[in-house]
Amino acid sequence: MSRSVYIASPEGESGKSTVALGLVNLLSRQVGRVGIFRPVTESSKSTDLVVELLIAQPAVEQTYDEAIGVSYEVMHSDPDAALMEIVRRFHDLVNRFDVLLVLGSDYTDVSTPSELAFNAKVAANLGSPVVLVVHGRGRTPEQVRMAADFAVTELAAAHARPVALIANRVDPEELEAVRAELGRDSTLPVAAIPEVPVLVAPTVGALLQACDGRLLRGNPAWLQREALGFVVAAMSLPNVLTRLVEDVLVIAPGDRYDLLPGLLMAHQSGTFPHLSAIVLTGGYVPPEPVTRLLDGVPQELPIIITELGTFETATIFAGARGRLTADSRVKLETALRVFDDSVDGDALLRAIDVGGGTTMTPLMFQFQLIERARSSRRHVVLPEGEDERILRATASLLRLGVADLTLLGDENVVRAKASAAGLDISGAKIQSPTDRALVETFAAEYTRLRAAKGMTMEQARTIVTDVSYFGTMMVHLGLADGMVSGAMHTTAHTIKPSFEIIKTVPGTAIVSSVFLMCLADRVLVYGDCAVNPDPTAEQLADIAISSATTAQQFGIEPRVAMLSYSTGSSGAGADVDKVRRATDLVHQLRPDLLVEGPIQYDAAVDPDVAATKLPNSNVAGKATVLIFPDLNTGNNTYKAVQRSAGAVAIGPVLQGLNRPVNDLSRGALVADIVNTVAITAIQAQSSPAGTAQAT
Repeated sequence: MSRSVYIASPEGESGKSTVALGLVNLLSRQVGRVGIFRPVTESSKSTDLVVELLIAQPAVEQTYDEAIGVSYEVMHSDPDAALMEIVRRFHDLVNRFDVLLVLGSDYTDVSTPSELAFNAKVAANLGSPVVLVVHGRGRTPEQVRMAADFAVTELAAAHARPVALIANRVDPEELEAVRAELGRDSTLPVAAIPEVPVLVAPTVGALLQACDGRLLRGNPAWLQREALGFVVAAMSLPNVLTRLVEDVLVIAPGDRYDLLPGLLMAHQSGTFPHLSAIVLTGGYVPPEPVTRLLDGVPQELPIIITELGTFETATIFAGARGRLTADSRVKLETALRVFDDSVDGDALLRAIDVGGGTTMTPLMFQFQLIERARSSRRHVVLPEGEDERILRATASLLRLGVADLTLLGDENVVRAKASAAGLDISGAKIQSPTDRALVETFAAEYTRLRAAKGMTMEQARTIVTDVSYFGTMMVHLGLADGMVSGAMHTTAHTIKPSFEIIKTVPGTAIVSSVFLMCLADRVLVYGDCAVNPDPTAEQLADIAISSATTAQQFGIEPRVAMLSYSTGSSGAGADVDKVRRATDLVHQLRPDLLVEGPIQYDAAVDPDVAATKLPNSNVAGKATVLIFPDLNTGNNTYKAVQRSAGAVAIGPVLQGLNRPVNDLSRGALVADIVNTVAITAIQAQSSPAGTAQAT
C-alpha cells in the first residue's frame, strides 16, 4: 500500500493544480489525513500559490513551511544535497498522514531541460507512484500521446513508477480521441480533462492591477470574481448589449458616461448576462450628475478607472491569465467538478493503492455525500428561490453537479437577485408558483386527495400557490424527486403539506427524523430529535426501523441502541418499560437488525463500559444508530454533543415519507443547504419512482 503519490509533468502550464486539487478531494473520501509536500519550489522568499491552495483545503491540516522542500536555487547549487534534504523533509511528514500528496515542480525556472528527470529521481527516492499529467492545449491526440510516451520513458529511466496518465486542458471536442490514443498502447489508467475557460480566467482584481487601475465604486469582494473575457464598448448601447455574455468585463472609453446607467441596469435586470466589472479608460471620472444618478442605484458591480487608453487596456487584458488560488471559490468548485467528471476516481485510487481505513471523519462523510449524490443525479425543488442563501447554495450545487434544481419564485426577481449577487444559476429552472396550468393541475389533485376533508377547487387553487404546497405537489406528481425548504419558513410550514399529500411509506406508521452526527472519527445516527415529542412503544419501534434504513442509505452499518436511563434488566418504570417493549417489537418486525435495549448512552458507544454492563452484546459499545425515548432527550442530546464535542450535525433528515422532503433551520448556512440537498438526492435514489424531469 502506498503512503504517497507524486504528481509530475514534463512541461509547464499543464494544469497540475487542478489534478492535485481533485486528487486531494478524492483521497479525502478514502482516508482521514491527507498531507501536502512540494519538493522544489520557485523561491524560499515568495509564496507558492499552489501549495497555499492545497493546504487551505479542509482535509489538509499542516503549515505552509512543512509542505515545502527546497528552492530552485538550492537544487541547482548542489543537486545531491538538495535531494537528501527533500528525502529528509518527506520522511518527517509521511508518518503523520495517511497519504502524502507530492506535487512536482512547475517549470518556472529558466533551466528546465533536466527538470522532469530530477522529478523522476525524487519520486523514485521517495518510493512514490507517479500520476503523470501532460497538457493537450493546441495538440492533436497523437501529439498528446507522444508527449506522454516521452515522459513515461524518462520516468522509467530514473526507476520511477508511473501508475496513471492524465491529459489536461484538452479541446473538449477531442476528449474521446485523446482518451483512446492514450489508452491504445498503455496498460495504465488514462483520463482526459477538458480546457475550462473559468479555470484560466483572471480575476477582476488581477486585471485591476494589470492596468494600474483603481476601484471607483462597487464591492471590493467582487475583485475576486473571474472575468470570462471582455467587450470593448466603443459603440452605442444597444450594440454593446447584444455582445454581452456571462461574467464578461466591459472596457469603455472614460468619456462615454452615457453607457454606465444602461450597463448597470443590464447587469441588475436578470434579463441580460451579469457582468464581472466595468473599466473606464483614459482616467476620466464621471461628472457630478452621472455620479449622483449612480448613487441612487444600489449595486456592487466594480467600476474601475485606469489612466491607460482603451486599446492599451484591451491588449493587456488579452494577455492576462488566471490560476487556481485558495480564495477562488468558483474556480475551486469548477475544478473539482471537472476532475470528478473526467477521471475514474476508483480506477485512480486502485492504481496508486492508497488503501483505506475504518475512520470516518466529518469531512470524509460530507465528501461522500456529494459523491453519492453526483453518481446518479436527481431533481430537487427549492421553494424559497428568492432567499440569497438558497441562491448561493444553488450556484455551488450546480458547479459541483450535485443535483438538477428548480427554484420557485418570480423568474425576473430570482435571476435579478442572483445577478446582483454575482451568482451563476443559469443551470437551474425557475418556476413560478402561480403558473396557471400547474396551479389548475395541482388544485385538482389536491382536491381529490383532500375530498374527505371537504376541500373545494376554489380553496385548493389558493392553497397550492403557497410555495411549500406547490413544491410538495411537484414531488408528489413526479415533477421533482425531492424538496428542501425551511430557510424562510417554519418546520410545520415545510412538512405539513407532505403529511397531507405525499404521506408515509406503506408499513411505516409515522414520519420521524434523524440527525447524522459526524464525530471526529465516525458518524452516528440520532433519532428522533425533531418531530415526535413522546412516541409510544409502537412508534418508537417504527422510528428505530426507519432510522436503521436511513443509516444503510448513507453507508452506515446499522447497530441499533434503544436508549433509556437503565441498561438491560437493571431498571424498572414506565419509561424503561416503553423502551423494552419497543425493542421487543423491533426484534419481531425486523429480526435481521442488530438491536439492543434498554441501554444507556455510555454503554451503547463506549466499549469499556459495554464490557462491564453488557459483555456479550453485538451492539453495546459499537452502536451506530441511537434511538432516544422522547424528543426532549433527543433534541438536547444532539445539541449537547454538537456544541461540546464539536460534532457536525447534518439534519434533520425526515424519514418515512413516500418521497423525500427535508427541512432546513431558518438559521441554515449555505453549507447546510448544500448538505441537505445532497442528502435529499441520495434518498431519492432509493425511490422506486425513478428520476423526475425539469418542468
